[in-house]
Amino acid sequence: MTAPIDIERARYNMIEQQIRPWDVLDLDVLGLLQEVRREEFVPLAHKALAFVDMEIPLLADTDEAIRKGWSMLPPKVEARMLQDVAPKAHEKVLEVGAGSGHMAALLASRAQRVISLELQPELARMARENLQKAGIHNAEVREGDGAKGLAAEGPFDAIVLSGSVHEVPQVLLQQLKIGGRLAAIVGDAPVMRATIVTRTGEAEWESKQPWDITAPRLANFPEPSRFHF
Repeated sequence: MTAPIDIERARYNMIEQQIRPWDVLDLDVLGLLQEVRREEFVPLAHKALAFVDMEIPLLADTDEAIRKGWSMLPPKVEARMLQDVAPKAHEKVLEVGAGSGHMAALLASRAQRVISLELQPELARMARENLQKAGIHNAEVREGDGAKGLAAEGPFDAIVLSGSVHEVPQVLLQQLKIGGRLAAIVGDAPVMRATIVTRTGEAEWESKQPWDITAPRLANFPEPSRFHF
């Protein structure tokens, strides 16, 4: 018989052994990871993996979920992105790739309002239900193509891409306010980098790439040509 998981001990170990060593030192972020219960956003079949340093498949068909990139990012990646984009209490945030709704929950706990776009209807439903059960009312999940952003609701103080892209489309950068930040994982396997872009003027942006990680692809974003002579 398998011993029951000590949830609070597992959560503590996740924060102290995975997240702090990844330079996530913002006390507000660390506190939020205690409050927003990650295990409530993990599919029942994978509950035991809620605090493990890995991507968690979000469909019952695990192979299909992995193949299509339908997964939760590892805890340390979500935490570091949250710290780097640093949403504030008066800000409006756009997330691309709702997944299970966990990142939207973290963002909503710091921001005034979050809109999360999800292309896959099944995941959009899951994220919506999880946020509702968690009592988070300032995050809204919409079915839509995140590669185009949501210009009608913009501009945004922050945009978070919860997955990887070959490059960030200009259409998303244009939806940032001046002073707004975009966080994404950019590049092609095996080399991808977390990229934080800040809009500094009407047609000016500054970017930094503070850490390396690989992540599943977001759908519908431009890819490099694979054609070779």
